[in-house]
Amino acid sequence: MCTLQNDLDVFTGNFKNNLQLMNPPAAHIPELEAMKVDYKDPLHRERKTPYGFYKTPIGYGPMEVPDVGAVTAPDAGLKIKMAHGTTTLGFKFKGGVIIAVDSRATGGMFIGSQEVKKVIEINDCLLGTMAGGAADCTYWERFLSKQCRLYELRNREKISVAAASKLLANICFHYKGYGLSMGTMIAGWDKRGPGLYYVDDDGRRAPGNLFSVGSGSTYALGVLDGSYKWDLTDQEAQELGRRAIFHATHRDAASGGVIRVYHVKEGGWEKISEVDSDKYWEKYSGQKMPIVIH
Repeated sequence: MCTLQNDLDVFTGNFKNNLQLMNPPAAHIPELEAMKVDYKDPLHRERKTPYGFYKTPIGYGPMEVPDVGAVTAPDAGLKIKMAHGTTTLGFKFKGGVIIAVDSRATGGMFIGSQEVKKVIEINDCLLGTMAGGAADCTYWERFLSKQCRLYELRNREKISVAAASKLLANICFHYKGYGLSMGTMIAGWDKRGPGLYYVDDDGRRAPGNLFSVGSGSTYALGVLDGSYKWDLTDQEAQELGRRAIFHATHRDAASGGVIRVYHVKEGGWEKISEVDSDKYWEKYSGQKMPIVIH
C-alpha cells in the first residue's frame, strides 16, 4: 500500500497541482531506457540502468549490457513503424507572419484523414502549427494555450512570442527521450513586432524568418527560396504561402487535403483562406519557376 501511494504521489502530482506536468504512466520501461540513453547526458558519459551500465564512446562501465533485444535496440520487435507526413510553413515579412499548412494525416501509406486542423489557435495573437504526432502537438499546444492565459491573468498583459515558445520548449525538454513526436512553429505578434520560432520534441528552439516543417518541406522550401523577400505585400505573401503548400501537396504523397492560410498582424491573427488543394490545380499547375541567368 505504501509503495502504491508513493507511486500515486510521484506520477499524479498534477491532480493536486494543476501546473505540474504529469509523469509518464510507467517508471521503468526498458525500451524507453534505451531511447533515453543519448539524451540524459550531453557528454555521453556512463549511465546506469536496471541492467548495469550502457556502453559509452570510450568503453564500457563496470558492467556490460546483456543482449536483451529491445533494450539495446529500441526499434527491435516493432512490427509496425508508422512514418509521419505533412507540410507546414511560416515566414515573417514586413506585414507580419504568414502561416500555411495542409490537412492530411497519414500513418505510413495509410491516409487517416484529409481534414486535420494543423494550426492551433493559442490566443488571439498566437498560433502554433502541427507536424509529427497529431496527439502530441494538439495536447501540448492546448496546454500551452492554458499557460499563456494564466500568464495573462497574473501579469495583466499578453505573453510574448519568445516566452510562449520557451514554455513549449521547456515542456518538450522535460519529456525528452520519452517518444514525443513534435515539429512545431510558434508565430505571433507582441511588443517587439512579428515573431516566429521553431520548437521540436528535443526541446530545441530557434528564432527565424522562414521555416518549413514536414515531409513536404523540401518542396515548399523550393518555392519559398525562389520568391521570398521581406518587402512582400500582404496579398503576395498570402499567395506565396498558398502556392508553396500546393506544390508540396502535389509532390509529396503524405501531404494534401485543405490548404489553410493564416496572417498574423499587429491586431492579431486572421484566417485568410481554407480551400481544398484540388481547387488550385488549374491556377498553379502550369506555373514554372523563373530561371535567372546572371
